[in-house]
Amino acid sequence: MFYRRKVILAIIEAFGGNIEKIALQKILLLFTRRQKKAEYDFIPYHFGCYSFSANADLTTMVKQGLLAEDEKSFSKKDTTNYTSKLNIDDKRVLSEIKDLYSKLSSNALMKHTYLNYQYYAINSKVAKDLLTEEQYKKVELVRPSNKETVLYTIGYEGISLEEYLNRLIKNDVKLLIDVRNNPMSMKFGFSKSQIEKYCKSLGIEYVHIPEVGIQSEFRQELNTQKDYDNLFETYKSSTLTKTSIQQKQILQLLIAKKRVALTCFEANICQCHRKHLAEAIIKLPDWKYTLKHI
Repeated sequence: MFYRRKVILAIIEAFGGNIEKIALQKILLLFTRRQKKAEYDFIPYHFGCYSFSANADLTTMVKQGLLAEDEKSFSKKDTTNYTSKLNIDDKRVLSEIKDLYSKLSSNALMKHTYLNYQYYAINSKVAKDLLTEEQYKKVELVRPSNKETVLYTIGYEGISLEEYLNRLIKNDVKLLIDVRNNPMSMKFGFSKSQIEKYCKSLGIEYVHIPEVGIQSEFRQELNTQKDYDNLFETYKSSTLTKTSIQQKQILQLLIAKKRVALTCFEANICQCHRKHLAEAIIKLPDWKYTLKHI
């Protein structure tokens, strides 16, 4: 079993074997903020901090019979003592979290996280009800907002779904353009249907333009930067010369939406075709904007 799932089971165990879903997400945030290396990342969602990855693990554990689920809560069914399976540091953290927060209601936990981590309250449906006017102003101050027209590029290699989405949110991206030829991924959250769903739930539009991608068979045996450079020379002389319509489409979408990101897999921009696609777009006659790699 993944260690991160043992953490969830240990938390539910420590909180009496049953915990409300909203409360669990808040406790997970407070727990991971005290870890040396956080097991989960979070995004600002409808009731504050939320981890899609943690929710996926919870769903899996329900299917495996380790947990039971109803509309509002999760209950531990497995009789294993998971607290004993945590490392020494996490046992200490769990004890601290239990002492501090086990008697707080879900609303009290939401308010606590909103006051201490205002960023996670920016998309909350209930923040205005839970916070005073002065407290809510602090939330508004951390809400990302930028009117500059910017074309971003972003890769998801090496980061969690939540970290990826946070980069989009913090840069106030309005539209994500998937420039993979084949938008499938073994990594949680990044296949087309998943990333489209998660983006839309955060108010970010999604478009897939496969014509500007590189087919999978051409991406084999890429072991050195020279291999990548050779691939991109072919890409520039073939794909980019045949996709002027799609490049102009991306520019028009940028003009309309103002904050647009091109996405693919690679973290290193020098090993991804999105760099060369973006450079082709900025050479178009109507280009007068900013390009940033995030």
